[in-house]
Amino acid sequence: MSYYQHPSAIVDDGAQIGSDSRVWHFVHVCAGAQIGAGVSLGQNVFVGNKVVIGDRCKIQNNVSVYDNVTLEEGVFCGPSMVFTNVYNPRSLIERKNQYRDTLVRKGATLGANCTIVCGVTVGEYAFVGAGAVINKDVPAYALMVGVPARQIGWMSEFGEQLQLDDNSEAICSHSGVRYILNGKILSKVDA
Repeated sequence: MSYYQHPSAIVDDGAQIGSDSRVWHFVHVCAGAQIGAGVSLGQNVFVGNKVVIGDRCKIQNNVSVYDNVTLEEGVFCGPSMVFTNVYNPRSLIERKNQYRDTLVRKGATLGANCTIVCGVTVGEYAFVGAGAVINKDVPAYALMVGVPARQIGWMSEFGEQLQLDDNSEAICSHSGVRYILNGKILSKVDA
């Protein structure tokens, strides 16, 4: 085994977990899960069968990653945040054939206690604030807060809020990387 598994964790036969990943206390990883290298699964995390988790993701305590969720490289899932996979669940009606795909792109942050309603895409390096409810697609680099979530700004890849100037450009104060807004799309400018 090329990853760490705490003795209390359950990893079903068939699950794929990359090297240098850490599976902590009371985690359950189902047989069909595909988990990349350098991933951290915090205490009490559940990972379903039809889940793909990219390299270097961090899933904090008490997060359930249900079927049909894909996390690209470097996604951060804050403590107790929530994914759904059925849009209109009923206990008395079987809807497993109605799962909606959810995609979280590279480098995105999903804050503590936020909810990602199934069927959306969260763009690269987007930042979802604590407690926000995402019920529609989120653009790359967008800063989202509230219930339902609304965009209040833009974030750099470094994780700092960007301040756009009169030319719709911004420079990350920590990394020095420049960004430009063209319509409703923010892009990193190649150095």
